[in-house]
Amino acid sequence: MGARYDFRGKRVLVTGASRGIGRGVAEAFAAAEADLAILADDAGIETAAREIAQRCGRPVQALRCDIADRTAVAQALGKLDRIDVLVNNAGLERITPIAEPGPEVEATFARIIEINILGSYYVTRDALPKMGPGGRIIFTASIWGRTAAAEFSAYCGSKHAIIGMTRALALELGSKGITVNAVAPGWVKTDQSMLSLKRMAERSGVPEAQLLEEIMAGQSLPGLMQPPDIAGLYLFLASDAAANMTGQTVNIDRGEVMS
Repeated sequence: MGARYDFRGKRVLVTGASRGIGRGVAEAFAAAEADLAILADDAGIETAAREIAQRCGRPVQALRCDIADRTAVAQALGKLDRIDVLVNNAGLERITPIAEPGPEVEATFARIIEINILGSYYVTRDALPKMGPGGRIIFTASIWGRTAAAEFSAYCGSKHAIIGMTRALALELGSKGITVNAVAPGWVKTDQSMLSLKRMAERSGVPEAQLLEEIMAGQSLPGLMQPPDIAGLYLFLASDAAANMTGQTVNIDRGEVMS
């Protein structure tokens, strides 16, 4: 997972790392001997830090905050004196049907935007003063940031925005020697994606197993990815091998969306 890369002496911050893709990416950087800090807004971040530290034999710093809380982000990142690699992975994926009555769907929509867009912006803004030439910023986008899915307008919109932010920041930060890229995963087996699958199945009346088979049938390569399957792409984008890449969004989706 991280054996091909050497991040010794590099300070890496991964957000949304208590589980799912973020946890897989954090474990990959730890295996590549990075000086690792992980952040999430749940108690699981402490457990994740302890387990990763036990596995890699080095301390892992746990930071807990809601990235949509501007003050909390400043306080959390204030505990770091340097950041060489920032992985903006934290995000929220929920169904937000436009025609659904009541205020709950609007509150969910707003929360997705707050976390996925504003939260990523706040973390990046506070990380920049700690990042010098050669710094790497990597966002987690989604193939739904290139396409779309019915009833996921907030999530799809936020991921389109992340791709736009990646491009804009790449132009803005290139003169500082900092690269900005994004990873666009397809279907990866995480708690969030499986919850989305469940909601899609409930609303369509199609059994979850059948719906998943239909999704995978749209891939060129069969099978459902796990978080470790995509972690290597993050390491590549953070490595010297990607020094000449910036403003790019790279799909990793087993051939579901080709661009």
